[in-house]
Amino acid sequence: MATDNFLLLGQKKRMIEQLRQKGITDENVLQAFDKMERHRFLESLLWPQAYEDIAIKLTTDQTISKPSTVAFQSQLLEVSKGTKVLEIGTGSGFQAAILYAMGAKVYTVERQIALFKRTKPLLEKLAPSVVTYYGDGFKGYPQFAPYDRVIVTCGAPDIPQALLDQLVIGGIMVIPVGTESQIMKKIVKISDTEYEETDYGDFLFVPMLKERVRK
Repeated sequence: MATDNFLLLGQKKRMIEQLRQKGITDENVLQAFDKMERHRFLESLLWPQAYEDIAIKLTTDQTISKPSTVAFQSQLLEVSKGTKVLEIGTGSGFQAAILYAMGAKVYTVERQIALFKRTKPLLEKLAPSVVTYYGDGFKGYPQFAPYDRVIVTCGAPDIPQALLDQLVIGGIMVIPVGTESQIMKKIVKISDTEYEETDYGDFLFVPMLKERVRK
């Protein structure tokens, strides 16, 4: 196990250098990747792939996004210590853990009960202040609104109005929008009716779906 951990540490260092090469310049993001061990969010059989820049399928039929995608979305969010962030699509929990390591106060929503039950205790151990919620991501998490930032980690068919409503004036939403593939969008809320939208290229995420799944 000690040898495995030493090898994984070396792989993590190489991954961080690759993130720099791919345009990640926010030191807060890079330091968060150094603090968090991606392999902890995977089954042990998948640990040899943990620090490759690839999406990995989980046993729950979901995926953990590529490190470069997680880093890119995190950088677009412009998070600092104390930033209140709503995440839609907890998944493996890795994105929430990165935001936690960046100093954010994170609220994360997952619609699949099996994935929620797998991820909640993991986050309680590795990112203890993260608040996990089993619910419909299209509805957000209004109990704790408003949020300084909203991040969506699944492919949305459109931009849910409920999520925009839960964002503070001046807040930022990062969301991949599209069906077959997605365009990464950064949306700044100028007022209750005005938004500034910027596109950041093509991505591929699992689809964002309505309703909770109880199996």
